[in-house]
Amino acid sequence: MIQIGDYNTLEILRDTEPGLFLGDDDNNEVLLPNRYVPEHFEIGDTLKVFVYLDNEERIIATTDEPYIKKGEFAMLRCNEVTKFGAFLDFGLVKELFCPFKEQAFPMKKGGWYLVHCYLDEVTERLVASSKTNRFLDNKDLTVSQFDQVDIIVSHPSDLGMNVIVNNKHSGLIYKDNIYQDLSVGDKLKGIVKKIRPGNKLDISLGQIGYRNIEPNADKIMQELQDNSGFIPLTDKSNPELIKNQLQMSKKTFKKAIGTLYKKKLIEIKEDGIYLKTQD
Repeated sequence: MIQIGDYNTLEILRDTEPGLFLGDDDNNEVLLPNRYVPEHFEIGDTLKVFVYLDNEERIIATTDEPYIKKGEFAMLRCNEVTKFGAFLDFGLVKELFCPFKEQAFPMKKGGWYLVHCYLDEVTERLVASSKTNRFLDNKDLTVSQFDQVDIIVSHPSDLGMNVIVNNKHSGLIYKDNIYQDLSVGDKLKGIVKKIRPGNKLDISLGQIGYRNIEPNADKIMQELQDNSGFIPLTDKSNPELIKNQLQMSKKTFKKAIGTLYKKKLIEIKEDGIYLKTQD
C-alpha cells in the first residue's frame, strides 16, 4: 500500500507525457511529475519518493525531501494566514495547512512554530497541529531509566523545559539540569534520569551518576587543551562561573576533576586547573 505523508520505495512502471507512473506490489500507482524525473532511469528501476496530495488534491510523488513527514514534529515557518487557517512551509511546492482549531496560539505570518504532522483520515490531506501535547502518550512507555533518547525542546514551564521524547512521550528537564541555552524546536540527545509516578519522565542532557564522569572529564581535558593547558576554575569556584564556561553543574565538575586528578592528568592549584605535563 502506498503511504501518503511518508517515503515509499516504488517501481517505475511506465514513462508518460506528464511523468513517470510508479507502483507498489499491490498494483497501486502514483504519478511522479516530470519536474522530479531523474535524468537517467529504466523501466523496472525503483525510486524512493515522498507521497502526498498536490494543490489539486491529487496523489503525487516527489523526490524532494520535506522538513516533516506524517507522525513527526518540527519547527516550521508560517508563510500565510487566511480565513481558513495558516499555511506552513514544509519544503515542498504545496504548503502544510494548519487549521485554526489546531493552533495552540494564533499563528502569524513569518512566525516559527513547533508542530506535529498527521494525516486527516477523511480528506487524506497532511495537516499540522501546534497542540503537540495531544500527540504524546506516557501511558505505555517505550523507554527505561538511563536510556539515551532523542529529544525535541517543546515549551518552557515554571519547572524547566518540556521536551518531546523519541517522538512519542513527554518529558521535563528541570531548571537545575539546564546548563546551556535551549530554544523551542532544538533537537538533542538526552538521558532518562528518572521515571516518576504516573510515568513522568525526568530528562537530563548529560549522563547520570557514575556514567557522566568520563564524558565530562573528557570535556574538561578538551577545554584545557584549547586554552594552553589552564582553566581558571577550582572546586571552590562560583557555580555560575563553572556553568558559563563548561555548561555543567559544580557537582559534576568536581566529580570530573576528581577523576582527572586520580589519573594524574591535571594539577589543581589555588588559581585553577593545569594540564599536567606527561613525562
